[in-house]
Amino acid sequence: MTPASPIAELVSAAAEGDQRAWNEIVARFTPLVLAVVHRHRLRHADAADVHQTVWLRLVEQLGRLREADALPGWIATTTRNECLRMLRMQQRTLPFDPRSEDEPASPDDAVADLDEELEAAQRRQALREGFRSLSEQCRVLLAKLMADPPPSYAAVGEELAMPVGSIGPTRIRCLEKLRKTPAVLKLVEPRPVGGGGVVGVEGRSGVGKR
Repeated sequence: MTPASPIAELVSAAAEGDQRAWNEIVARFTPLVLAVVHRHRLRHADAADVHQTVWLRLVEQLGRLREADALPGWIATTTRNECLRMLRMQQRTLPFDPRSEDEPASPDDAVADLDEELEAAQRRQALREGFRSLSEQCRVLLAKLMADPPPSYAAVGEELAMPVGSIGPTRIRCLEKLRKTPAVLKLVEPRPVGGGGVVGVEGRSGVGKR
């Protein structure tokens, strides 16, 4: 029997009343909700209303989702629909001020590129899940190297008690392990760029070559 995916496990637990699972769902997918809301250029109060409504809708539907792994798509679609509903309400109630420098938002020109947002959210989620499955050494090293601004190899080596010359090769091995995790393999197709097999993951993880 195929084990349930991390998202399916979260959905199942949250549907049964696990507050920690619900909190994790909200934390993971709030960036997706905010990204879709932002593209529709809603006023602050309306954006907050949409954000709250999306989670209320999910509470109502959580136990009825046919495919738990489709949750990101459900959230993105519901958010977009709520944004469009809010925009239609605005058009009925708010006159356009021709002196304003802001162009009026409309359901037609505010439709988000939902596929792009969903793909980005899925990639971030896959990277988070893959990152959790790495060894502690890899998690610590990659987390250090992803800092902004990134530290020097000398500083990382001193903090982690690693020879400076081993940091680069270890980083490459960790990224390769990340690329091969089941979560990342589902979404990232390895494409050789300049002979390297981990460029696709490396670029998206924020860990650049030093």
